[in-house]
Amino acid sequence: MHYDATERRPDTFRHDPIKALIVPRPIGWVSTLSASGELNVAPYSFFNGLSDRPVYVYYAVSGRKDSLVNVEQTGEFTCSLATDALRAEMNLTSAAVANDVDEFTLAGLETAASRFVKPPRVARSPAALECRLWKTLEMPASTDRPQDRYTVVIGQVVGVYIDDAFIRDGMVDTRSMRPIARLGYMDYAIITPETMFTMNRPTVGADGRSASNDEGPWDGSYR
Repeated sequence: MHYDATERRPDTFRHDPIKALIVPRPIGWVSTLSASGELNVAPYSFFNGLSDRPVYVYYAVSGRKDSLVNVEQTGEFTCSLATDALRAEMNLTSAAVANDVDEFTLAGLETAASRFVKPPRVARSPAALECRLWKTLEMPASTDRPQDRYTVVIGQVVGVYIDDAFIRDGMVDTRSMRPIARLGYMDYAIITPETMFTMNRPTVGADGRSASNDEGPWDGSYR
């Protein structure tokens, strides 16, 4: 099948297949504070890193949700890592509750103070990124419905929290954190020791015109 993505999806599909194709997607568990100090936390799967020198991340919001309004008011947000141990709490914070509801309280989550920004992180999460807003970018919409209007929030990471229990031999033990990835429909996946593997970058020949894979263990150097 090959179809025009700018048109309505083919009747073959009961739901839009796009989110089942752009996978896996990391979950940005975004916490923000309003100008009046009201706390909000919500998961976003249109989330990822943009660069590492300096470090920028983004999340995309449909409509005028608190995670957008708050960051426009205060210019700060925190992204906590969503993990298998916190899957139920993460899911609860996605509920479309009233604006004055504190999702931390709703999901039974404790907060932990950030060091460089005001919004707290999820205390039980093994890692968090503290961010300051760089800019927001309103994407062109395909319909007039508010929920179809996406705004991209881009922030610079100014602080990083990592639970010391997951730092081993000078590296982050991601597999033991068991982070959750978003798939399509209502599907998720978990990164585990059994599903992770290592691949070295190719070795380029001396002539610069050939390359080969190195099947050995990683030597700890980026090439």
